[in-house]
Amino acid sequence: MSKRDYYDVLGVDRSADEKALKSAYRKLAMKYHPDQNQGDSSAEEKFKEVGEAYAVLSDPQKRAAYDRFGHAAFENGSGPGGGSPFGQGVNPEDIFQDLFSQVFGGGFASAGGRKRGGPQRGADLRYDLEITLAEAWAGKEETIHVPQAVACKGCEGSGCAPGYKPDTCETCAGHGRVRAQQGFFTMERTCHICQGRGTVIRKPCKTCGGHGQVKEERKLSVKIPAGVESGMRIRLSGEGEPGTGGAPKGDLYIFVEVVDHDIFERDGPNLYCRAPVPMTTAALGGEIDIPTIDGGKARVAIPEGAQTGRKLRLRGKGMPSLRGNGQTGDLYVEMFVETPQNLTARQKELLRQFCDCSGADCHPESEGFLGKIKRFWNGHEGDEKRPS
Repeated sequence: MSKRDYYDVLGVDRSADEKALKSAYRKLAMKYHPDQNQGDSSAEEKFKEVGEAYAVLSDPQKRAAYDRFGHAAFENGSGPGGGSPFGQGVNPEDIFQDLFSQVFGGGFASAGGRKRGGPQRGADLRYDLEITLAEAWAGKEETIHVPQAVACKGCEGSGCAPGYKPDTCETCAGHGRVRAQQGFFTMERTCHICQGRGTVIRKPCKTCGGHGQVKEERKLSVKIPAGVESGMRIRLSGEGEPGTGGAPKGDLYIFVEVVDHDIFERDGPNLYCRAPVPMTTAALGGEIDIPTIDGGKARVAIPEGAQTGRKLRLRGKGMPSLRGNGQTGDLYVEMFVETPQNLTARQKELLRQFCDCSGADCHPESEGFLGKIKRFWNGHEGDEKRPS
């Protein structure tokens, strides 16, 4: 069964801003939440569908990918979350609970009172990487140094001194959150004693001070695919911050920025550049050499009478497709005719002779323009003032 359009799921148009998305999601999530529809499997499916739609449209990068490719943006592991628009380890109820915590200062109790304390997945990390346009064309393998927290070897991440273990928090009974009934909702707040961990450390590790983590700089190798564009991100699963209490690590997201090139401008898979053409070559025709992004050059034929602004297309000389399907963009060369400077007396005389003997066939644009001026003036012969 095909998926519904995410905008239709939330009942908003494609120009909806963040406020409108949040308002629509909040109403639908309350309507279909499992706590209000116990035993109703269709309501549960709608709740998940609404959460999935909001997870994509509330994220600017995921929304941009969805607007461009639709649901295909998240198929076959191409999405940031490895095939799921939510991302790894994210549940639609978590989105709903986080949204309501911003409004009410607490969380929303899920069906069955899901435990929020205990081990927590590690935080995701971001790394900004700049590459050249030539590197984006060829792809490369880059070594990066990422400062991040790693599990303390002295306590193996537990935060406790050797021979000790974390004790269950007596205030929240190990849940990490305390509850309070407020009318229709059951609200949750983070336990102020254990800070949501569900455990307390009586005897902290001397190496990490009870945090279970220490700061180190890690060296990682990253493969940059050919055809990557600015704003794209590469996800390295499990290379983020370590989790607490033995929970899995977060992910590392590498945001790629392709710096501007001195010669080429990029628009999707195509490249653009401007090339100077000598006046004689533009008039008589000939060939010029054009640099290409791979460091080589291509010989381009200039037709007789070429004018400034004319574009020539070199097929297959652009950027490769990021999808790896063998397709490549094109290179468009815009010509501008160079006017000669510092002429000798002989060269000036030859140009004057050419100018004297050339007619409408040599300068069709100029003759056409002058003809329009003459007709304009002839149409205003009765005017008192007219250019001489």
